[in-house]
Order: sequence, then C-alpha cells, then structure tokens
Amino acid sequence: MSTPVAVAEPAANPAGPRRAGRLTGFMPLIALVALVLALAIADSDFLTTRSLTAALRTAAPLIVLAAGATLVVLCGGIDLSIAALASLSTVLLALWLPDLGGLATPVVILAATAIGAVQGVAHVLLRIPSFIVTLGGMSILSAVALVVSGAGTVRVVDDTPVKWLELYVGGYVPMSAAVAIIVVAVIAVVLKVTPLQSWVSATGYSESAARLAGTPVDLVKIAAFCVSGACAGLAAVMLVSRQYSGGPTMADNLLLPAVAAIVVGGTAITGGHGSVWRSLAGALVVTLLRVGLPIVGVPSAYEQILYGVIIVVCVALTLDWSKVSIIK
Repeated sequence: MSTPVAVAEPAANPAGPRRAGRLTGFMPLIALVALVLALAIADSDFLTTRSLTAALRTAAPLIVLAAGATLVVLCGGIDLSIAALASLSTVLLALWLPDLGGLATPVVILAATAIGAVQGVAHVLLRIPSFIVTLGGMSILSAVALVVSGAGTVRVVDDTPVKWLELYVGGYVPMSAAVAIIVVAVIAVVLKVTPLQSWVSATGYSESAARLAGTPVDLVKIAAFCVSGACAGLAAVMLVSRQYSGGPTMADNLLLPAVAAIVVGGTAITGGHGSVWRSLAGALVVTLLRVGLPIVGVPSAYEQILYGVIIVVCVALTLDWSKVSIIK
C-alpha cells in the first residue's frame, strides 16, 4: 500500500494585499491626473494659468472643510454640520468685522471651534450617534444664521482684514489655496509626530478595543469635532474674502462636495482608514468635476446627482464590511 503524500498548501503572499493597499492609496492621485488630462483634451484653455488659478481658489474652502471633517470620519463618526457652521460663520464675520477689524477672523474661528466642541461633548457624554447630533446641529445652526442675518446677505464694507487671502504667492498660487494646503500639512504633521494618529485610527477601527487599550477615546472624538469646527470657521473666512459678504446659506452647497471629497480620497466612512492628504486629493477631484461639467456640456443641475452617485460608489468601495452587521 502506498504511503499518502502530503501536499503543502501554497503559502499566503502578504505582498499582494500590500500592493493592493498601495494602489488604493494612489487612486485619488490617479483620478486627479486622469481628470486633468480629460479636461485639457475637452478644452485647450483649461491648462492656462488663469483657469488653474481659478480652480485652486474654488477648491480652497472645500479642502479646509474636508480636512477637518476627515478627522471625525477617521474616528468612526461624521459631521453633517460643517456647511451650516461655515454659513453661520460667514454671517458672524461680516457682522463683527466693522467693530473687531483684524480680530474678527480669530474670534470667528474660535467661536466655530467652540460650537464643534459642544457637538463633540454632546456626542460623547449623551452617547448620541454623531449623525444625529450633527444633523440636529445643522438644523439649529442654519436657523441661527437666518435669524442673526435677518434672512439676508450681510455686506462687508471694509474687507481689508481678510483681503490678504486674495493675494498670490509667487504671483500664481492664490493665498487661500496656500493656506488650505498649510492647514492640511499641519494636521498631518501633528497626527504623525504625536500619539494622535494611532489614537484616531484605533478609535475608528474599534472603539471598544481602543478603550481597553487605554486610548482616551472621548477626548480624541471631542478634539476631532473641535478641529472640524475650526476648519469650518476658516473656510468661512475664505468665502467672505471672495464674496465680500456673509450669508445664511453661503456654504450650504459645500456639504455634499465635502463628503464626496472625503470618500473619493479613500477614507473609509466606517472609520480607521484614510488621511487628510487623501481628502486634499479628493477635494481637487471634486472641484475639477464642478469646473469640468460645464466644459463638457453637462448642465449644472446634474451636479448633485453626480455627487450622490460618487458618494454611494466610493463608500461601497471603501466600506469596512467587518463592521457592518447583515440582517437576513
């Protein structure tokens, strides 16, 4: 009788998943390059300095909004109030500029940070899902903006304190875009050189496991909401410097693009995986889509439909299915 021969199972190749992960990380950049090439082919004037500068100015508030909200998403939550908070901040800035002058900018950013902190505390202490807290916050902030502004636009008579954002670095790069990139870089560096990156990732992957490991989950979440609020305030300053006014709905149309920028950048909506740099690339992709739709003849009315499709597809691609319970 012959002796059975054991057949060795093929060894798992860990290089495969790593290569796939690296490829996924480069997807936002690949999409950005492909979109630039497509728009350049559709319109030969797209790659001119004037067009690229206009695109960067348009992208700046979106980059800042998405960068702040990314931290909340990385913690496993979501901030739906960022656009409403930015709109309220534009009204407050326009109202406070005549009396406070240059101090109005930091005061508005601090006020937005405080509002973000309140939402973070409500989420943590009351154990209310961030979706519900910020959805309610969005409604409240929108109503406050309407009341404070008298349901109208608040004109800025003297925009000198915020006019510096309309300057250019090196004669080509808008100051607002440079500030947006600096904000992303500062957030990324702070996460990298402190324990915050591991805390945020641990909180997003598994909150219960993070608590057992000693991670200050509650403080991390509140800090994320504070940064999100501060970024909404800064985005409002950029909008006022460009529009020379504040309005109760001025930033409302940036909510879907900001969420789209986060998920297009590859940040998992379930938390724990992603980065602010990816959101920067996602914001540029979304901005080019907004700029490019009219170029290729797509009516702007279809813009919201496109964002909805993008969000659903990207969430499906980046979702951590191990966190999703399937009810049969």
